[in-house]
Amino acid sequence: MLPNSKPPVIVLVRPQLGENIGKAARAMLNFGLTEMRLVTPRDGWPNPSAGPAAAGGDIVLEQAQVFESLADAVMDCAHVYATTVRKRGVTKPVVDAEQAARAIHAEPGRSAYVFGPERSGLETDDVALARAILTVPINPEFGSLNLAQAVILCAYEWSKQERLTQPTIEELLPPAPQEELEGMIGQLEAMLEPRGYYLPAIRAAATRRTLRGVLTKPGWNHLEVRTLRGVLSHLAKEPRDD
Repeated sequence: MLPNSKPPVIVLVRPQLGENIGKAARAMLNFGLTEMRLVTPRDGWPNPSAGPAAAGGDIVLEQAQVFESLADAVMDCAHVYATTVRKRGVTKPVVDAEQAARAIHAEPGRSAYVFGPERSGLETDDVALARAILTVPINPEFGSLNLAQAVILCAYEWSKQERLTQPTIEELLPPAPQEELEGMIGQLEAMLEPRGYYLPAIRAAATRRTLRGVLTKPGWNHLEVRTLRGVLSHLAKEPRDD
């Protein structure tokens, strides 16, 4: 992120349901955004339904600010993006979520993503306050995004420019050395031999090759080989009389 650039704020204009505010907060925090501003939420604020829906995104809700108008909510923002389809009578530059994210990272000053009420979206007067219209390609026969989905689209594109780290992935262990693998195969063969697994003798070589192919295909690491050998050792023991 540029020295002059700050994370964008998420502005929800006249949101209707506390659950949707909570889900939007969850979407924000997933991608590193924490500043939510609410413009005259229908059911007031705080809303008891928001917390459970946020699923751990409580910090966003706790810090959320409430404003009487959109103009007040974006007063400190130099770049305001109205998330909507094109509005008649409003001439604004139109960008997609990726273009907006790049601009936010490239330009100094605060930026805001503005989202309208769940049912009706932003009104023309709301869009008139914005510097640009942000829209995404969507199925013209079903252009219905819920509030959290719209927020997550914008937050995700912003986070790509921010290069957030991937969730922790368990480090993969290297494949077991051949010596360990041969030990496991030998142990299994020693258990199978007295039970006639390799009979008839004329098929023994082919059977051994097939079994070896099965056991070498997965690329076991040393922990997996050790676990499997422990299983074999356990199976080789006499059953206990409980």
